[in-house]
Amino acid sequence: MILRLWSAEMRASEVDAYIRYFEVTGAKDYGATPGNLGYQLLFEDIDSERTRVMTLSWWKSEADIRTFAGEDFSRARYYPEDDRYLLTFPDTVQHFRVPISYRSPPAT
Repeated sequence: MILRLWSAEMRASEVDAYIRYFEVTGAKDYGATPGNLGYQLLFEDIDSERTRVMTLSWWKSEADIRTFAGEDFSRARYYPEDDRYLLTFPDTVQHFRVPISYRSPPAT
């Protein structure tokens, strides 16, 4: 399994709108790409004006990531309206091999 990590800074005031935007862009594309094992959207407040946004996505293989991101899968993928929300646009993402993973059972 491979973990793909993308991170950028965004306007703190746009977090709720970005969540809705992400649901119809990144989340939709992650879910529609064969080999995607799941994803998460995370936020960390930097200060009152800026928030760090991160996506974590899990993949079966590099080939599956290429289907999502293109041949140079280390490049970040952006959408047409990202400039409405994002303050930074990192060129690359990070990839990590995940040799061990654990998912706790649902609470009863």
